[in-house]
Amino acid sequence: MTSTSTAISADSNPQREIKRRKRRISPKIVQAVELLAKGECRTQKLAAQRVGVSEEWLCTMLGREETRVLLEQTCRKYLRTGKVRATARLVELLDSPSQRTALEASKHVLGIEGITPPRDPFQVNVGLDVSVGYVIDLSGPDPRDTVRTIDGVSTREGDR
Repeated sequence: MTSTSTAISADSNPQREIKRRKRRISPKIVQAVELLAKGECRTQKLAAQRVGVSEEWLCTMLGREETRVLLEQTCRKYLRTGKVRATARLVELLDSPSQRTALEASKHVLGIEGITPPRDPFQVNVGLDVSVGYVIDLSGPDPRDTVRTIDGVSTREGDR
């Protein structure tokens, strides 16, 4: 990264460049960013008190672009080290005395490698276009559908 950044002025000559100095981040702000990224201080107020600056000043500094870049870089650094620790812990859990924990760790490792179990092992696919359930007929009685019994044989009146 360069130590200067350029911006085009809004003057009559757009070709003229204005050089700005890159702002320096104070060691106290760097220390506060480290405390926040590590999780040692859960709030900006605690981090500001611990490094000896006001909460308002820390908030102002965290709003600046160069401090946000520092915070992002610091967070990425801690995530990289956390990834290594998490991987080691996951491998330890594979040999856990709890069968459930070992099973979940195994599923997770296999899932990372792209091998996943089916979502529902008891899924049955039937190629019928019939929905399962009851059909309730709420229509009123149809006068044509009366059933008459003649000599022990049921017949519909409309079937004659």
